[in-house]
Amino acid sequence: MEKFDQPIFVTKPFLPPFEKFCEGLREIWDNQWLTNNGPVLRRYREELKTYFATDNICLFTNGTLALQIALQGMGISGEVITTPFTFVATTHALYWNKIRPVFCDIEPETFTLDPKKVEALITPWTTAILAVHVFGRPCKLDALADIAHRHKLTLIYDAAHAFGVQVNGKSIGHYGDLSMFSFHATKLYHSIEGGMLTFKDSKLNQIFSYLKNFGFKSETEVVMPGTNAKMNEMQALMGSVLLKYLNTLIEKKKNIYTIYKERLSAIPGISFSPDPAANLEYNYAYVPVLIEKTAFGMSRDELYEQLKKYNVFTRRYFYPLLTDFACYQSLALSILLDTAKTVAEQVLTLPTYADLAEQDIHKICDIIEWIHNKFC
Repeated sequence: MEKFDQPIFVTKPFLPPFEKFCEGLREIWDNQWLTNNGPVLRRYREELKTYFATDNICLFTNGTLALQIALQGMGISGEVITTPFTFVATTHALYWNKIRPVFCDIEPETFTLDPKKVEALITPWTTAILAVHVFGRPCKLDALADIAHRHKLTLIYDAAHAFGVQVNGKSIGHYGDLSMFSFHATKLYHSIEGGMLTFKDSKLNQIFSYLKNFGFKSETEVVMPGTNAKMNEMQALMGSVLLKYLNTLIEKKKNIYTIYKERLSAIPGISFSPDPAANLEYNYAYVPVLIEKTAFGMSRDELYEQLKKYNVFTRRYFYPLLTDFACYQSLALSILLDTAKTVAEQVLTLPTYADLAEQDIHKICDIIEWIHNKFC
């Protein structure tokens, strides 16, 4: 089995035609306005309001600061129930707000927070639930909303992976009290770097605007201790241009996912999440699989290393669990996270990006099948 001549990475950023971006650059050059709520950003914000069908949108320089400011602006404190199976930024945002994360186990099929295990973790100090739509798969929205309502908790979603996802005909950003989206360059949809909050309470818009701009209310008045988390004109331009390609990107990603699933599902030891439900418009942003060592013939880590020999660079995403990092180990000593631990030890995300050729997808599958046949 021959290796690829050039590395196949787990992802690559999608870039629009160079000329399209340059058209927008001319406007920025003519305006000589690079940041501080410029005209390109204002137009981009209106485009997103239309796309999400809400006026309650606030843009940021990245998703991490967006989430930190969300927690600050909503007055979240004490304890927050969250997942250990996510990117570190989710929990770091809690830490930076002096909030204690309480880790709850996940569901084995969607890798999202398990509502059946959330309620037992609620204490008098619990103020919110911070759940993550992992790989764009929605959490159990109704179940979590019911728990939050009965216990008077704020329900926050980390929707970093979920841009373009719709449930029951409306954006995933309409669920819960607030959702954070990441526009990082490696996401399905990006603005180079960037982040966004959508929220139910319209009064939060002004608070978030203060907090992301040093707390300034006017040229001479600072009303709260904010920071600098503003999106700039270059980011807004990229986001605006790419919004026109979103549906095409999702279709390409769906095709890639379909090929992988058709080719690999029959191989013992490789499993995919169930197909999306009828009421879900999924974005197919990632291709995660679970590798079960006994049936496949080697562990996930061994397959990860073997694939490198063929110039295929996958990712163990998310691994390790947050509770395995030194800064959070002490918070999980008495909590059972069996499913999360199993998933973290078995999950492997496969290469997927807009210009990944079909023949290359099939070759990746051929390599995985050949490795299985050789070692099983």
